[in-house]
Amino acid sequence: MNSTPSTFSNEELLPRVPLPALEDTCARFLEWCAPLLTEEELAATRAEVAAFLEPGGTGRRLHAELAAYDAAEGVHSWLDTFWPYRYLGRRDRIALNANFFFLFQDAGLPQIERAAALVAGAVDYKLRLDAETVPPVTQRGTPLSMEQNKYLFSTTRIPGAEQDTVRTPYTDEWPGPSHARHIVVFFRGNMFRMDVLGADGRPYSADEVAIALRAVTKAEQADPDTSVGHLTTKARAEWAASREELLKANAEQFDDIETALFCLCLEDLAPASELEACDHLLHGDSGNRWFDKAVSLIVFADGRAGINVEHCGLDGTTILSFVDEILTARPDGPVTDGTPAVEPITFALDDARRADVRAAAASFAAYADATATETVSFDDFGTSSAKALGVSPDAFVQMAYQLAHRRAKGLTGATYESIATRQYRRGRTEAMRVVTPQVLEFVEAMDDPAASAETRRAAFRAAAGKHVERAKDCQAGRAPEQHLWELQLIHRRAGGTEPLPLYETPGWVTMRDDYLSTSSAPSVNIQYFGFGATSDQCIGVAYVLLPDRFNVYLSTPRSVAGAMHTFAGRLREAIAELQELLA
Repeated sequence: MNSTPSTFSNEELLPRVPLPALEDTCARFLEWCAPLLTEEELAATRAEVAAFLEPGGTGRRLHAELAAYDAAEGVHSWLDTFWPYRYLGRRDRIALNANFFFLFQDAGLPQIERAAALVAGAVDYKLRLDAETVPPVTQRGTPLSMEQNKYLFSTTRIPGAEQDTVRTPYTDEWPGPSHARHIVVFFRGNMFRMDVLGADGRPYSADEVAIALRAVTKAEQADPDTSVGHLTTKARAEWAASREELLKANAEQFDDIETALFCLCLEDLAPASELEACDHLLHGDSGNRWFDKAVSLIVFADGRAGINVEHCGLDGTTILSFVDEILTARPDGPVTDGTPAVEPITFALDDARRADVRAAAASFAAYADATATETVSFDDFGTSSAKALGVSPDAFVQMAYQLAHRRAKGLTGATYESIATRQYRRGRTEAMRVVTPQVLEFVEAMDDPAASAETRRAAFRAAAGKHVERAKDCQAGRAPEQHLWELQLIHRRAGGTEPLPLYETPGWVTMRDDYLSTSSAPSVNIQYFGFGATSDQCIGVAYVLLPDRFNVYLSTPRSVAGAMHTFAGRLREAIAELQELLA
């Protein structure tokens, strides 16, 4: 299929996400969970899988409903309902738990100039997206879905008591691209509405934006109990209740924030290290954030910058393309006449609402403090190094993670890796589980004093080869987890309250109880990528793997920080040891 220049012109031409046969999914599920189970646990899981597959049984009925949905008019993918439930259905905090960040490469600009350049680049991208002149992204000649680009601008997650919703353009409620002309700027806990497009729709230049931003930075520190952004850190149902109360006297303020093209967060802080910069991009001063906003550009006092992203409509690959564009954009010179209008956004708050803001701020500060992080950087290893050894770079680092984890914690635990599937219509990601029998044999061989170098090399190459094979299966839509998960969600959405036995099995529970949660974001414009851990024993592993460098950001609950720091040291050793082994 030939790519065409219009941004969204390929969407309906892309192949649909294939719906696997139930038998294939169940067989893969057993294969994927088996290395993590005892014989007794595997036998119990097999028995429930067999019951799930019985003719006329629960699994057959749920799969038939999913197949009918997939074939229905107007449905783009059998995952159309899955994604909103997966992301909007979560009830915990999204700040730190779900939002992700990128730390950009330094540009050598002061804060205001850096911020103005980012704003001008983002607005330029928005206008090109509206005109559909952003070329569709391709991967090895294959067009990828551009659907997620519709959620970059003027998109805001809205908290709900049972499930969240999204306020966004390109919907029946808001057809076509956003016509908003403003962004929200945060500084010292204050919020400002700032125009970035003139009344005629033409953009202000970076110099004109800079003038307006300098006016913003004259603001004094806001009273902590007036910075309503703190509330966006609350668990979703609690935030929904707070928002409902606030709306009574602040509908216009919410409208300004929710329709804004994006947020710009100017920080007083000049981070002492890359790690401190990453941590503040992940959580930062929550009074200077609106975590429900799809895109928040963050610029520190020294000009270093990054982005915090709300995940429900946007994945890392889409944000990478966006960031690559805005960091290299050279918009035209001044085309407006004047300086952008800037107005403060001030909420009407009674004592109860102020107390709510204070409590949310304190709670999130404690929560962020209970998260431990670390960066691991390699300037002597990258994709070029792995390819020179005849190994897939991703397989190489994933095997290094497994070896480091085994040596740090003394066990091999469930490991998640995100695999992009944007070659399909509205494709997003597939869930890959990394641990295979070959991985177990590899880590055993590496620490077996009796194993020869040749035995270890063979075990590594077998594990790496299986990793590549499984990744290709995921890219082709042949993976079990999201299929089984959506069947469970169909049951729940139909009002089923009794648990389905398959989802109580050791196989299902153990396979999805992450010890490592991994994802990559390769771009020369990115220093680090990061997100929070997903469970009490999990280490979040976000990595930027490029030809000449390899940077990793790790996160975990502080209560188990020692294991993460040990893992970081073991990872450094594993990368060097595996290079030497394979050389």
